Amino acid sequence: MPRRFVLVDRDGTINQERHYLSDPEQLELCPNAGPGLRRMLELGLGLVVITNQSAIGRGKFKESRLHEIHDRLRQLLRADGVLLHGIYFCPHLPEDRCACRKPLTGLAQQAARDFGFSLPESFVIGDKNCDLELGQSVNATSLLVRTGYGAETARGPHQADEVVEDLLHAANVIEDRLEIDSRRALNSQPVKLRLWTA
Repeated sequence: MPRRFVLVDRDGTINQERHYLSDPEQLELCPNAGPGLRRMLELGLGLVVITNQSAIGRGKFKESRLHEIHDRLRQLLRADGVLLHGIYFCPHLPEDRCACRKPLTGLAQQAARDFGFSLPESFVIGDKNCDLELGQSVNATSLLVRTGYGAETARGPHQADEVVEDLLHAANVIEDRLEIDSRRALNSQPVKLRLWTA
């Protein structure tokens, strides 16, 4: 069976929300982000980050600075035993009407092509409605974390399948869902009858 993947938002989900984070040294992981992502890897899941980064389109910093920030993110996660499979970002402004800015599905589809996984079998985690809408658009299971803007998002209308405290809680919920899916798959297998002849 192909590996299932988790598509994770960056700001407010993995690292602390900073308005247009531009300094790698200001990057700080959210509580339980490292242990949560590590648990997902232990469950056999793949991990990709899907993030909107319109600060590039707004001219606040160059793409090279974003790569420095992502190098720092990988470094911090590596200390917790986490290796990301990929980071996908949209540098465009909302008015650019690109296909890659969440909640549109361009980056998710690209990741699925790159790694050969099924989007409907995936999990999407984030702290904003655009993350949840992305999950709904690709028929994935959507989880809303209460970190970042998540607590505020949870108070309003949203499309989350589950609301969780942080990424570690998300990992626990995903583990439960994987066990349920596994039991369903076993129960749906046809029974093979053996015919005995005298």
